[in-house]
Amino acid sequence: MTSIYQEIVFAKKNKRKLLVILLDPEKILVSDVALLCSKIKNAPVTHIFLGGSTFNGNYLDELIVEIKKYCTLPILLFPGDHKQISNEADGILFLSLLSGRNPDYLIEHQINAVPFLKKTDLEIIPTAYLLIESGTITAVERVSLTKPLDRNNIDYVCQTAKAGEFMGNKLVYLEAGSGAKNAIPLEMIKKVVDEIQIPLIVGGGISTQEAIEKVFEAGADMVVIGTAFENDNTFFN
Repeated sequence: MTSIYQEIVFAKKNKRKLLVILLDPEKILVSDVALLCSKIKNAPVTHIFLGGSTFNGNYLDELIVEIKKYCTLPILLFPGDHKQISNEADGILFLSLLSGRNPDYLIEHQINAVPFLKKTDLEIIPTAYLLIESGTITAVERVSLTKPLDRNNIDYVCQTAKAGEFMGNKLVYLEAGSGAKNAIPLEMIKKVVDEIQIPLIVGGGISTQEAIEKVFEAGADMVVIGTAFENDNTFFN
């Protein structure tokens, strides 16, 4: 059986772009899932990410089971901590916040997640997570107590992304943050793509379909839409 990661790598090799909807469980009622999934099915979406910075994990299993009733897309957990782990999902982005120096988000939360992950069949995808300054203080910055990387210091961002690859991460995720004022600079995306060999995910502050296309043209392999879809689930209409 082909893994989710193998499919992502295959898509990159064949220059097929992937579009992700990020759903925050704190903002979804189980009773609203059927309507939400009908909107997702009518959009050019390839994957669902599920998670949030402050979600406590309540009803996560129930929520995923309900989504799977109406939607066949792969569901990857995008967790804020180990409480956001569910065996009902298909996989998990095993994040390490390499842009910060808070040991809790570099390794401690990952250690705490191990006993839970060992009890699951989730596909675990090590992911270098880089928060980039976006003109506002995002939830990731508040919760992780880390400062984002300077959006103007592209060389340092490239070095950090490459270090993540050298450490064995299978994906690099450039994140401006939920509700970001400014998206990831296109020049940064281009240079990071030139620097790394593994697939690149870009998210945060992407609020129009034109912006999605520009991020893809800059070289991103996966683009994540969260707030824009939350605010208008007819976004892709």
